[in-house]
Amino acid sequence: MKHFLRMLIQVCLYFYCKFLWRCMKFVMRKLTGRCELQRICYSTKPGASRTMKIETSLRDSKSKLLQTSVSVHPDAIEKTIDDIMELKQINPDINPQLGISLQACLLQIVGYRNLIADVEKLRREPYDSDNPQHEEMLLKLWEFLKPNTPLESRISKQWCEIGFQGDDPKTDFRGMGLLGLYNLQYFAERDATVAQQVLSDSLHPKCSKFSKAEWEKKRMDKAIGYSFAIVGINITDLAYNLLVSGALKTHFYNIAPEAPTLSHFQQAFCYLMHEFHKFWIEEDPMDIMEFNRVREKFRKRIIKQLQNPNMALCPHFAASEGLINM
Repeated sequence: MKHFLRMLIQVCLYFYCKFLWRCMKFVMRKLTGRCELQRICYSTKPGASRTMKIETSLRDSKSKLLQTSVSVHPDAIEKTIDDIMELKQINPDINPQLGISLQACLLQIVGYRNLIADVEKLRREPYDSDNPQHEEMLLKLWEFLKPNTPLESRISKQWCEIGFQGDDPKTDFRGMGLLGLYNLQYFAERDATVAQQVLSDSLHPKCSKFSKAEWEKKRMDKAIGYSFAIVGINITDLAYNLLVSGALKTHFYNIAPEAPTLSHFQQAFCYLMHEFHKFWIEEDPMDIMEFNRVREKFRKRIIKQLQNPNMALCPHFAASEGLINM
């Protein structure tokens, strides 16, 4: 009975707030002579703050046109903007900037939804050792990470040197499919120096770039390493969940002037990989069994950062070049 009453109260509060919100919108429209979309665009600076407010306004609107505008095809955005302007009785000649602002927001909103679909497609595609393209990507990963060490054979214990669990890496991609391989190769290729350094540190953590004084201060005399490739796949899972949950909207809406792409997602992965490596060293876990604890603590820190509407995960290394557009 108590559960039923609690649910009833929550439903009543929801509809009350919904009604109150619509009343406030009506009053503000009469007082300012502007609809909510206009008020947002004219009072909020470009970026995540504006785009997320526009997205909420469109999604919660009672108008079917506005509700569906967040999921239109990118080619239909321009016409959708014209339809919205007509519905809201806004003269585009008098308010030219509004159409431009709405278009930029819709490109980001629709682009984010499409990015989720693209990432999900890669995640669902399993690694196939009979697929020449998959095999080529895997072999290139080795070349980028170990440029001075030839791979003796496709099935080899050497794969453990870059952090795979056995002599055939294909079994390690099951959780994240091709997405894990795409991200690892992107990191290894686009920022080879940092990727190779992170790999080296993961194998020999006490030989990382921390100075002797820093090691003594942090008591890292028994620093524990980790499996580079396996952690990369795990961080891919973290990046994927941040994307699907909407947490990465803050980052993408702040750095991508239009639609965020797969390259933006992979650049975010590079940042997370790099930051997790530093976080792992700083945490100085007793053994690898503490991985889940460290990962969860790292996840909470990233989520807290992304709750700031002005936040952008801006890595300062080669993989980010040409992608940060503040």
